[in-house]
Amino acid sequence: MTLPVPEVEAIARAAHEGQTDKAGRPYAEHLQAVADGVRARGGDEDQIAAAWLHDSVEDDALTERWLHEAALSRRTKDIVLALTKRAGEAPEAYAGRILATPGALLVKEADLAHNADPERLAVLDEATRGRLTEKYTRMRALLGLGS
Repeated sequence: MTLPVPEVEAIARAAHEGQTDKAGRPYAEHLQAVADGVRARGGDEDQIAAAWLHDSVEDDALTERWLHEAALSRRTKDIVLALTKRAGEAPEAYAGRILATPGALLVKEADLAHNADPERLAVLDEATRGRLTEKYTRMRALLGLGS
């Protein structure tokens, strides 16, 4: 039996407790926005669960071992691993893994949409805002998502 989405949400919120985003907001707000974005784009339960966990391994909030042992679908685990950037990894390799993993692109699209939200970016300093805007635009292009 796989964990229901509300339990995955509770695990993700607890794992990221005390973390903030670049604007100083509670990190769980980003996870909620990505999960909502996946749902709004027609994502299924596996993708919504992955949205809640998409940064958990990368941010060391949860371990890869935890992910492997968790009562999650293989698809959810595969999406989370696809979205986990590796140290020194080229953006092209990261994008390629996302594109090769069924269901991962929709989650990444929701993640990028929230990351690039003008209201979120507006509170950052100009240099950071410019760097991140360029980074997100490039990743959208690599993923074939357009502008």
